[in-house]
Amino acid sequence: MIAEIRDAVDRAFWLEGFRDYLSLEAGHSGNTVDAYLRDLRRLGEFALARGVRDPDQVTRTLLRDFVFLLKDLGLSAATIRRSVSAIRTYYGFLAGEGRVHNDPSDRLETPRRGRVLPDTLTVREVEALLAAPGIDDPLAWRDRALLDLAYGAGMRVSELCGIGITDLLLTDGLVRVFGKGAKERLVPVGRSTIGTVSIYLHQLRPTLDRGHGGGRVLLNARGEPLSRVGAWGIVKRSAERAGLRKRVTPHTLRHSFATHLLEGGADLRAVQEMLGHADLSTTQIYTHVDREYLRSVHRQFHPRA
Repeated sequence: MIAEIRDAVDRAFWLEGFRDYLSLEAGHSGNTVDAYLRDLRRLGEFALARGVRDPDQVTRTLLRDFVFLLKDLGLSAATIRRSVSAIRTYYGFLAGEGRVHNDPSDRLETPRRGRVLPDTLTVREVEALLAAPGIDDPLAWRDRALLDLAYGAGMRVSELCGIGITDLLLTDGLVRVFGKGAKERLVPVGRSTIGTVSIYLHQLRPTLDRGHGGGRVLLNARGEPLSRVGAWGIVKRSAERAGLRKRVTPHTLRHSFATHLLEGGADLRAVQEMLGHADLSTTQIYTHVDREYLRSVHRQFHPRA
């Protein structure tokens, strides 16, 4: 039975021709050829189970679901990366042979080495965390502003600590963020975040600023720009006060921001723009997605919009 399935996959997906290509033209070692064929047979079995019997009928969605299956099976990131490489090589071969019209693997993502996603907080847990800084704490509104910006705009900790007062475009419901590689993006923020940050700016920050703040939004008790370590400490203390048993870091809030938007039905492309994953320079802001669309996505799907 297993041999029959294997033969059916080999015939339907033209794996004999792919094997010859790997060995004779690409010059791969025997071990690589065997590994690639195992990966493609696994994909072929997955496709056949979904009624797909031709490589030209394989879609991006099917390939993405296949990679998710590999993750669910507990395969290592290295193994999944090899599978993705095999699939890309396979479709490059098929395209060269004129056997497919489109390459569904062109946007297939490869897992990063050793990447482990942080825990995601539920909306209720986020609400508890944001409310954790006690009013009796003299720096409560600073802490609330930090937490609200981290979750409300999905910023990295370095981006949080680097925000300047001129980067807060609160009347427009936007925050200007400088991400990795000094890439600039504008991220929508909701009314709740705007309210919290406004209270901090008008009531607390003026008492902290002693001329050493450098125009930064978030300051420490000495009036200096808040450090990354300081931001981590605020998040950790707030999580403990909120009674959260999960390990909570600034990146947990960023990850929760993205997860809650996607779970609510937001478009992945818009979420990637808000996270700053797109390769945009300051002169190319919103070439692909305009800011009003991002505002509408944030407003519609973010729990605190």
